[in-house]
Amino acid sequence: MELTIQALEKLAPEDLANAINELIKNDFSKLVQLLYRIDVSEAKLKYILQAHPNEDAGKLIAAVVIERLAATKKAREMFSQSKEGDAMNSIDSEERL
Repeated sequence: MELTIQALEKLAPEDLANAINELIKNDFSKLVQLLYRIDVSEAKLKYILQAHPNEDAGKLIAAVVIERLAATKKAREMFSQSKEGDAMNSIDSEERL
């Protein structure tokens, strides 16, 4: 399964955890690359994994990934709204001239 950021956003948390566990077992470097592309904090991830050594790493990592994807989506929406507002202000300014 090819895990793109768009594909990750569509996965249920349990499916994401399973996919991450598969990457841990079979292609750890691909997991590291994916986490880098998503911009998951390495320090936060290390802290969470160390704080919960007896829990499923896939589930812990999935929770961090979901949190990061949600933050990225929110930032995109805010940026988009900001750009739309700037465009409307520009139009209003031109109309006043």
